[in-house]
Amino acid sequence: MNATAVKGVLNEAYERYAQPSFIDLDPIHIPRSFARRADAEVIGFLTATIAWGQRVTIINNAKKLVQLMDEAPHDFVMNATDSELDRLAPFIHRTFNGTDLRHFVLGLRHLYNAYGGLENAFLPEANGASSREPRAGASKLKARSSWLASEGIPLFKQRFFEPTHEARTKKHVADPGKGSNAKRINMYLRWMVRPNDRGVDLGLWNRISPADLMVPLDVHTGRVGRELGLLQRTQDDWKAVEELTASLRMFDPADPVKYDIALFGIGVNTERR
Repeated sequence: MNATAVKGVLNEAYERYAQPSFIDLDPIHIPRSFARRADAEVIGFLTATIAWGQRVTIINNAKKLVQLMDEAPHDFVMNATDSELDRLAPFIHRTFNGTDLRHFVLGLRHLYNAYGGLENAFLPEANGASSREPRAGASKLKARSSWLASEGIPLFKQRFFEPTHEARTKKHVADPGKGSNAKRINMYLRWMVRPNDRGVDLGLWNRISPADLMVPLDVHTGRVGRELGLLQRTQDDWKAVEELTASLRMFDPADPVKYDIALFGIGVNTERR
């Protein structure tokens, strides 16, 4: 299949799947259910963190998180007392447990207090809560295929874990520098950064450009990407993320990760047949 034909397949799939109905069975509908930006970005980060395994289980456990946080995620993060944090102890999703959740709440609190929020924490120029200037020409820092991996995500992880924490909890925030495909954090960035123009992504952040996003690589996007000739690498690692994202940029350099919705939709619906 030539490039023109592949672009046609992707555009058709994007039009078909980038609809509000797409989110009914997708974890993104958890943050989309909150009107306040701070609530959506907090619960969005926690939901993305547990987004591995069956989607039904992910969604059900994300709903438990909402209940544990009194249906006010940001207020809970900022103001929960020690006794209220103790309520998190029974939570578990695969290897992410109540101890990890407590550290995540305290890490999020630290990002708001020290850096002014989650978006700032990804930005190299955000040295404190006063950093508010829009990120102009983000891609000029480094090639678009690398700045989030080499600067943004590692910096976020470093800042997130500045409070005292258990070593085991660090594995729940990916490190592309160690080869991880960083699927969950890339998915979270897609949710926050891509525009809310189709009733799918939230478009809450404007200091990271959609052009700088990297594809959230999973078994569905990887399989379909290979079938369409967009991905040659057989391992689902960071190098594969860079390769697939570079291929998608050929079709839409300003918003390549919109095609994540197309690839995932094709993959899931093909699997169900």
